[in-house]
Amino acid sequence: MVRLREITESDLQWMALYGNNENLSRNLRDAFPFPYTMEHAVGFLNLVNEMNPKTIFAIEFEGKYVGNMGLYPGSDVYRKSAELGYFIGEPFWNKGIVSRAIPLMLEFGFTNLDIVRIHAGVFSFNTASQRVLEKCGFTLEGIFAKSVIKNDILYDEYRYAILK
Repeated sequence: MVRLREITESDLQWMALYGNNENLSRNLRDAFPFPYTMEHAVGFLNLVNEMNPKTIFAIEFEGKYVGNMGLYPGSDVYRKSAELGYFIGEPFWNKGIVSRAIPLMLEFGFTNLDIVRIHAGVFSFNTASQRVLEKCGFTLEGIFAKSVIKNDILYDEYRYAILK
């Protein structure tokens, strides 16, 4: 069973363990540091606890913390949109967990936030995440050529979206 719930202090050891992984880090923005430490996890939880409303949650699989998923509402002319972001620990990759968690987040976002569009950007090499978004009903809106840099290499970004 997959569910989204609030992140708790007991999740932090697992967040630090799963987050401190180069294979994971390669797929995330630089704002998610590598190496990832317990101090980073504590700081992240403090940030989440200051949110109102909270839009970042733990992903739980079979009763265990396995990662995070969040919506980041836009502002100004983007205030009716939110960006979806997520990570899941490598031991849980390819188990269909994220494809079961995304519909839960879509339901939360479209029901509780004043938004009509949820989008996600994916590095061109992250085909697993591209497949998950497509499986969850997202549409590829465009490919932004050489628009992201990760580990000093320029990559295309694949931009996906789904409407309410």
